[in-house]
Amino acid sequence: MAKALSLSLCLSFLFLLHGCCIAQQQQFWQSMQSQQQHRFRAKTQCQIQQLSAREPTLKFQSEAGFSEYWDTSSAEFECAGIEFVRHQVQPKGLVLPFYTNAPRLTFIVEGSGILGTVIPGCAETYESESGSSSRYSAREGEDVRRGDRHQKLRRFRRGDVIALPEGITTFVYNDGDAPLTYVSMLDIGNDNNQLDFKFRKFVLAGNPQSIESQKQGQEYRNIFYGFDEQLLADAFNTEPELMRKLQAKEDERGIIVRADKLRMVLPEYESEEEHSPSRRRGYNGLEETFCSYQIKKNLDHPTSADLYNPRGGRISNVNSQSLPILNYVQLSAQRGILYKNALVAPQWCTNAHSALYVTKGSARIQVVGTQGRSVFDGEVKEGQLLVVPQNFVVVKKASQNGFEWITFKTNENAMNAQLAGRLSAIRAMPNEVLMNAFGISRDEAKSLKFGREESTLFSPSQRYA
Repeated sequence: MAKALSLSLCLSFLFLLHGCCIAQQQQFWQSMQSQQQHRFRAKTQCQIQQLSAREPTLKFQSEAGFSEYWDTSSAEFECAGIEFVRHQVQPKGLVLPFYTNAPRLTFIVEGSGILGTVIPGCAETYESESGSSSRYSAREGEDVRRGDRHQKLRRFRRGDVIALPEGITTFVYNDGDAPLTYVSMLDIGNDNNQLDFKFRKFVLAGNPQSIESQKQGQEYRNIFYGFDEQLLADAFNTEPELMRKLQAKEDERGIIVRADKLRMVLPEYESEEEHSPSRRRGYNGLEETFCSYQIKKNLDHPTSADLYNPRGGRISNVNSQSLPILNYVQLSAQRGILYKNALVAPQWCTNAHSALYVTKGSARIQVVGTQGRSVFDGEVKEGQLLVVPQNFVVVKKASQNGFEWITFKTNENAMNAQLAGRLSAIRAMPNEVLMNAFGISRDEAKSLKFGREESTLFSPSQRYA
């Protein structure tokens, strides 16, 4: 009887385990299918004849900084389904609140500051008490007895990659003493963008008419401008005069304004990092809700490196494994630092387009596309952007001054395949295949496979020096 009961329990456990395995497999393949369908709606023809290292073509000055846009009419931008923008914010500059129709990744090139995000449905978890240290507001001398409540504020610094979903209201404040520079890639081809194949920015404050109207070729105002004043006053339960101020009809400061007396209460950067869930323990997929997602990761610190060669440089990646919110925005990024004359193995991205922005130094980059045609061969310098379509093979060689870059990719788990090095496709093939494919001897096949023992980052070659 006992044996029969034991056998029954074992069989029940095996059936349960089998069911769990099937469920996990189904979830895995559904995830893979979802990734394959990602960007399907917005696919366009990728007729790439030539690539160019491009600089911004439109520059718009505001009171406390400027914004620069890249011309996206070229074939590679249309193919990748992205737009690119660079902002510089002066000390005490405030980038006015806005939201977009597309998710975006931002990289902090220089400086530091404060990021505010307003996520629909999330609680106001930050507040200032009505004590003496917190009795202030935007107007100096005003006593705020009730204090203030708002959603979470985050400090950021140089080297941070920040993921921001579409429709999330954001603002940025430079509370430092040096200019803040950051670049953003907007993924307008993302499936979360249900509008047309065009970047659209919805501004909540100020009067961007003098700036954005030049880019859009039409009148451009903040959201409040289009509403009836009395209707807004009823909605906010306040006076129409205040609504006229929100509409900012006479405001000529642009989208980055000076806010000398702006004060915000938030934890110090180190304290925030120490208390984040990712620092305390590994992410288990359960403890974070959308409201409390970690949205940034620093890639500049040497300890963040995923690949390192003391003679070549280092590469750091952020994807959905290290920053789970990227599962939602379906983007990832790679930070690279090459020492002088070092190389990155010739490689192609198997499942994503790439937007490479140079943050320092220069390099020779060559890109080869379909039909074995070279579509780019030249030097890229600081401040330039090179868009590389999926499966196009790219090789980078740093100049005497070294080379630093950030690459944004249109997949939350972008994967690379290499042509050379210890992890390459050539290395993985049998000698006999190489001999017959290329018409070479066995010794030449071995030289081809084992000429580089380094994996991805190559030190300067000494063979022909």
